[in-house]
Amino acid sequence: MPSFSSLLTFRVNRHRRLVWALSGLALVLSVVGLVASTLAPAIGSPLRPGLDFTGGTQIELTRSCGAGGCAPLTVSQLEQAVRAVNLPGDGQAAPPDLRGVTAQLLDSGRQVTLRLPTLTAGQGQVLVEQLRSSVGDLASGGLSVETIGPTLGGQLLRSSLISLLVSFVGIALYITFRYDRIYAVLALLALAHDVLITCGVFAWLGLLAGVEVNSLFAVALLTIAGYSVNDTVVIFDRIREKRKSLQGQTLADQADAAVQATLTRSVYTSLTTLLPLMALILFGGSTLFWFAVALSIGILVGAWSSISIAPTLLPLLSRR
Repeated sequence: MPSFSSLLTFRVNRHRRLVWALSGLALVLSVVGLVASTLAPAIGSPLRPGLDFTGGTQIELTRSCGAGGCAPLTVSQLEQAVRAVNLPGDGQAAPPDLRGVTAQLLDSGRQVTLRLPTLTAGQGQVLVEQLRSSVGDLASGGLSVETIGPTLGGQLLRSSLISLLVSFVGIALYITFRYDRIYAVLALLALAHDVLITCGVFAWLGLLAGVEVNSLFAVALLTIAGYSVNDTVVIFDRIREKRKSLQGQTLADQADAAVQATLTRSVYTSLTTLLPLMALILFGGSTLFWFAVALSIGILVGAWSSISIAPTLLPLLSRR
């Protein structure tokens, strides 16, 4: 009976055109999603930015529900109720436009989350009072208001982009010093592949489901970068070993032997990493849900690029 490791034997360079086609399709769909998100009037950027980056006010309400549960309430009804609220002006400034409100209902309608333009304390109080007819009574301590200014949101966005750029440069320098410039180029290509596909998925989620990205998404991208490079470096190290022990074979065969030697390890590592992420997705609550989803996508794509993208491009770039 064949072992599990023998079932994972796969000579990737013999099927590199298929591998490139699959990754190319995923990249094209990701770019299309990013472009469509940028052109969408309601978004205007490659990803739908959350409150952390744009600034604004987030109001969380916990409804007081009896034994029979909360009264029926839909997201569209809630958003229409918010748009109908008459807010007072702030001095000479006109009241904020509430047409861009986004609402979420969690925990079977018990938890209400509203993301709005920046409101003053008085405007927030008026909003909550006028929503009581739609939301109903609130539980004790069931009101939370968080306001982030646009300056702080812009600083968070710049800091996130700088962190990603610094990590890319640091990875390139390390691999150039530790291995070779070709390996550094391949590691950056695999890393860009992983980050772009992850961002593409969230671009489509933002378009179709209104999913926003926040500072936790930037943390997820940095974590994906570290995981992807770690997996790729393991493959590179094994390729270097095989180039010494299999000197009579072509570089493509040496890369295939390296992939076969590390494939079982990569699969096991990815699965054991995904297990706690699945727990976060199922039981971690709304705050960590999309963070765990982003990490899960990045780990799957990172494992794919490490065993199929870098080893197949190495023989091609080495000849050139």
